[in-house]
Amino acid sequence: MLVGYMRVSSDSDRQTTALQRDALVAAGIDDRHLFEDKASGARDDRPGLKRCLEYLKDGDTLVVWKLDRLGRSLSHLLDIVSGLRERRIAFRSLTEGMNTDTPHGELLFHIFGSLAQYERALTRERVQAGLAAARRRGRRGGRPTSVDSEKLDAVIAALNTGSSKAAVCRNFGIARSTLLDTLARAGWAGPSSQK
Repeated sequence: MLVGYMRVSSDSDRQTTALQRDALVAAGIDDRHLFEDKASGARDDRPGLKRCLEYLKDGDTLVVWKLDRLGRSLSHLLDIVSGLRERRIAFRSLTEGMNTDTPHGELLFHIFGSLAQYERALTRERVQAGLAAARRRGRRGGRPTSVDSEKLDAVIAALNTGSSKAAVCRNFGIARSTLLDTLARAGWAGPSSQK
């Protein structure tokens, strides 16, 4: 059975799925087997896509008007299509002429997979180069500390004199999780660790 999925980025009246619907119906999909979302492709919570993927079964074919209607990125698209293949569900994109039931479509799928892997490797490489450049300039990566050294000394002094962690959090305006993380980084395990 052919099942179609459509998406537009906004729920305003200016964007409709009419063009996609017409193309999918012309490709032989019954109106009752069309699922749609009116949401950004970057969003994870697309109820229409979720219902569509749950509706598909072994031997079905998921059809989209264009690849970018399905995945929020190349790697997300490949994850979806790989999941379909594991469930023995074919995938077709009308605009790109991709059909995983054909040797040509299978080749395209593998090329896209290689491109996604290359894209991830380049991203990792750029992040590592950026962190190395920051270290050379004396900067450390990651979230900046929310408790400076002066405040940390006062917090530790209060804890060493018997103040509870709850009281310290209240008095210094620090979230409990921040306090625990900061104390762990400082190597403080209790009043006995400072003797």
